[in-house]
Amino acid sequence: MDKIFALLDKYLIPVMTRLAEQRHLRAVRDGIVSTIPLIIVGSFFLIIASPPVEGLAALVKPYTAQIIVPYRLTMGLMALFASHSIGYHLAKSYKLDGLSGGVLAMAAFLLTSIPLKFGENGKEFVLMMEHLGGKSMFVAIIMAVFAVEVLRFAKSRKLTITLPEGVPESVARSFEALIPAALIIPLIWLVRDMGGFDIHLFVTQLFRPLVLAGNTLGGVLVPIAMIGLLWATGIHGDSVVASVARPIWLVLLDENIAAAAAGQPIPNIAPEPFFQWFVWIGGSGASLSLVLLMLFSKAPYLRSISRVTLLPGICNINEPVVFGVPIMLNPLLFVPFVCGPLIIGTLSYFVMQVGLVTKPFLLVPWTLPAPVGAYLATGGDWRAIILVLVNILIVAALYYPFLKAYERKLIREGAGEPGEG
Repeated sequence: MDKIFALLDKYLIPVMTRLAEQRHLRAVRDGIVSTIPLIIVGSFFLIIASPPVEGLAALVKPYTAQIIVPYRLTMGLMALFASHSIGYHLAKSYKLDGLSGGVLAMAAFLLTSIPLKFGENGKEFVLMMEHLGGKSMFVAIIMAVFAVEVLRFAKSRKLTITLPEGVPESVARSFEALIPAALIIPLIWLVRDMGGFDIHLFVTQLFRPLVLAGNTLGGVLVPIAMIGLLWATGIHGDSVVASVARPIWLVLLDENIAAAAAGQPIPNIAPEPFFQWFVWIGGSGASLSLVLLMLFSKAPYLRSISRVTLLPGICNINEPVVFGVPIMLNPLLFVPFVCGPLIIGTLSYFVMQVGLVTKPFLLVPWTLPAPVGAYLATGGDWRAIILVLVNILIVAALYYPFLKAYERKLIREGAGEPGEG
């Protein structure tokens, strides 16, 4: 096991550390995370519009169009909100004005869509929402990065308008973004409108293989394994892996929500709620199973840790158990921590593939207890609760012999008392 940790430390950790610190990926991560409250609230309106109880569904059916409006203006505009937030965070990382970066990023993203004419005289315009939701997340990311890099280039080459002292700061900032805007807007207009190049179609086709791969069993197991390995070696695995994977998960989630809203079969197994509710039960490593086992440990120290970490674990917060037991750099708990989620991830994937449990299509608050979160994320499928409980038992069975070995080690070394070891 020491050799495994040595190999990880030599080959994996340096690469993942650099990845976690990469400013563009960090901006994408922070930018998308900032949209999650809107997505969660919007998702609840979809539940209200399509309740799992048949009688209630019939009651709200006449009002479905009105009820679903907040969903369309939150989840349906996810990429638009993300473009601004990514631009803001990326600009701040360069020590540029965040608001200017956000506005330029959002403008660049909107320019990739051509308004359509309507009305009797063709004098009215409408912007299609299909290009503003999760389906266009990759376009939003690319446009945000492009806009901020132009802003940075202009600032570094002093291609900005500097107003004299005494001018209000907000006014001065807006003029600093004038020349970058004059570069960004005409360039995208020439490519999209005058050149007729469909940026959305091109980017969608470019990243489609990656999205399809993310919905396969391999696409499920790779992020699970990477997150487990990183956590086991002391790196916040979710922060690193989610920076790359979350745009893919959100595209899959957007397709599922759109299908649910249209009353069609849910197409994708592996949006982010799949991992949250059926794999990372209690946090990375499905550590809630470990916490429950430690409640009955013969080592007083482990019992003490379990009492402290039980409530956070139920709410899917597992830093206390990862660093308190510890699981990090612990050879005796490394195997179940990494392999447990891989096993239940595989089981859950095939259970949903054959239709025994509804595929998740809603994003709900991640701090809910796993059975509740799974029930809501699947639109009220009670079988999701059964699957979560089965997964907890499977991982507990895997943790058990390793925990007993660790327990014996602590007692043998005299480190089983609270405050020791």
